[in-house]
Amino acid sequence: MTATLITGIAELTTNEAEYGKLTDAAVVLEGDRIRWIGPAADAGPVDARVDVKGRAVLPGWVDSHTHLVFAGDRTAEFEARMAGQAYSAGGINVTVDATREAADDELRATLRRLVREARAQGTTYLETKTGYGLTVADEARSARIAAEFADEVTFLGAHIVPRGQDADAYLAEVTGPMLDAVADGVRWVDVFCEAGAFDGEQSERVLRAAAERGLGLRVHGNQLGEGPGVRLAVRFGAASVDHCAYLTDEDVAALAGSWDGSADTADTVGTVGTVATVLPACDVSTRQPLAPARRLLDAGAVVAIATNANPGSSYTTSMAYCVATAVLQMGLSVEEAVWAATRGGAKALRADTGDGAVGVIRPGARADLHVLDAPSATHLAYRPGVPLTWAVWRAGRREA
Repeated sequence: MTATLITGIAELTTNEAEYGKLTDAAVVLEGDRIRWIGPAADAGPVDARVDVKGRAVLPGWVDSHTHLVFAGDRTAEFEARMAGQAYSAGGINVTVDATREAADDELRATLRRLVREARAQGTTYLETKTGYGLTVADEARSARIAAEFADEVTFLGAHIVPRGQDADAYLAEVTGPMLDAVADGVRWVDVFCEAGAFDGEQSERVLRAAAERGLGLRVHGNQLGEGPGVRLAVRFGAASVDHCAYLTDEDVAALAGSWDGSADTADTVGTVGTVATVLPACDVSTRQPLAPARRLLDAGAVVAIATNANPGSSYTTSMAYCVATAVLQMGLSVEEAVWAATRGGAKALRADTGDGAVGVIRPGARADLHVLDAPSATHLAYRPGVPLTWAVWRAGRREA
């Protein structure tokens, strides 16, 4: 395998306590793994060298929440929202109609374009969901197409009740034949626990069915108002609960407690809890309150940042925009926001430990690097909106 030395690194963000943040550093990539980090003079023999000439290097972004298998356009909905119309979950049905009518190649082309767009901006590990088909056949093909491009695939048949269908009858389909049709091709199951989608009891049915099949759990919760989503996610040991815009003190305590063993949870606690994934671009686009990321961190919760890229409420693949928003408007430090958008996202996908871990830079981790055209990660918020990606390595291959 070819060993490549990346040298001339002004600031190296490792996300590992053992290494911390290094200056005047170097990294050796070998195959699809990181072999070594430290001073360039100590790197040992290599086959190739790349001098980044005083730029900052961080782990590739880990986008743990996207909806990229879709067709159609919701520009009119966005314009109406910017003119004062309130956001509601019902707009999802517009995308469902267009997605059902689209050919496989159309869905594949959109997904390919958006994944390429994300990677060009430093995203090296990406989750995406089904949820715009909402029939057995359409959810199965969405899962199949998603798996061609995404690192992680989530089944979101419980996204919304399709027009003209009874909620209980539809849930029976989601937790039965629809789940059976996708189970072999997905790792996760999600449910939109929200007014206008599914209530707590209905969401629990979805989570129980998924757990019985040995699939990982995720929850959309507390986006449009307070509700049972967060506490349901913690109780079931879900890997993450996403949105988290409206939280009670009890919600915050439950999320923090899922990591220290004090929460009411069915899962192993202490080292693996429920990540609170915040979606800044979605909050801004829907004119909802920004999720209280500062409050969550101060309470001891683990926070991730993701784009929620989708055609209705957050049509962006820019993790850098989300990081800048978290710093400038949500009260996070640059270091906290970068961690949340890298290792935090990896924790939300249970992918930040062991051989091939993502969201970290250490020997044995996957060779995912994001080189900024700046001397430090601080420039992500210091120069918001400026494209700062200079180079990207994903699994050891240079992609940008």
